[in-house]
Amino acid sequence: MSKAYESAGVNIEAGYEGVRRMKKHVASTMRPEVLGGLGGFGGLFDLSQLNLKEPVLVSGTDGVGTKLIIAQETNRHDTIGIDAVAMCVNDIVVQGASPLFFLDYLALGKNDPAQVEQIVAGVAEGCRQSGCALIGGETAEMPGLYAENDYDVAGFVVGAAEKTQLWGPARVSEGDVLIGLASSGVHSNGFSLVRKIVKDAGLTWQSPAPKQLDAHTLGDVFLTPTRIYVKALQPFIGRDDVQAAAHITGGGLVENVPRMLPEGVGAVINLDAWQVPPVFTWLKEQGGLTVDDMLETFNMGVGLVLAVKPDNAPKVLHQLHEQGAQACEIGRLTAGEGLTFEGALKL
Repeated sequence: MSKAYESAGVNIEAGYEGVRRMKKHVASTMRPEVLGGLGGFGGLFDLSQLNLKEPVLVSGTDGVGTKLIIAQETNRHDTIGIDAVAMCVNDIVVQGASPLFFLDYLALGKNDPAQVEQIVAGVAEGCRQSGCALIGGETAEMPGLYAENDYDVAGFVVGAAEKTQLWGPARVSEGDVLIGLASSGVHSNGFSLVRKIVKDAGLTWQSPAPKQLDAHTLGDVFLTPTRIYVKALQPFIGRDDVQAAAHITGGGLVENVPRMLPEGVGAVINLDAWQVPPVFTWLKEQGGLTVDDMLETFNMGVGLVLAVKPDNAPKVLHQLHEQGAQACEIGRLTAGEGLTFEGALKL
């Protein structure tokens, strides 16, 4: 084997070893519609097996942001792949689409096969949770662009929906009820602020977590994976129970709820409808943040919001609870524009 490329900092043998290690994780995500296996120039997926009359493909791509820095500084890489999948699949499931297949992109300064395997194992776990197949990806070793211990991971997902059953603003109207699904914590947004708060407090990711956060270290707290909502929402896809949905990512409720509203319809959210997870109380206190700061940055314990007709709300809540989701009614839609809040957060 030529040593020329290795002399430039790229280890081809490590790349081969990484592929060998990830194959079993990829295989665990397979669906019957997938054609071929890992190693081709492109992933193949047979849409004809989906049995949709008017299929619409829904796609999304995203990364994990600076949450990656915590994984790198704690040398813990087993959950960040779940985040990469979650950020993508949650974006398409809120449009009423079922995720079909996922591709990942991993760029790093030095190819460590064991580390690559941990990351891809997390991606595979996210795919299993969301029922989509991991049909391909790219692992790119780029010394000079990335430091030896640095890496970035991003993903791309494709889903499908029946054209007449897509969720969105066109189905929403005044009087609809808002249902919030609980988050698992901070998810994958706002981490530049999280890191600043931890640093300014003189703490590290190895610092013991306060008792109320129910974890050993701060690293454990903030590496909690983003919750994937596909399983909870799957029973409603292709039905009329849900009108629209919003994935609460960067910008929190303030920015994301209005994205599912048509012109002339506003939203009122009751802030005292749910108990805010302790991690947000801790961040507010440590960072000296205002409630507005929190609402405009974090999900505050609500990772996804559904708009449903009032008559359907009890049934939807019951089915969500049957799927193991924590959910409650958090507001309503009104005539007007924009988002307003009532009550006070239970911090």
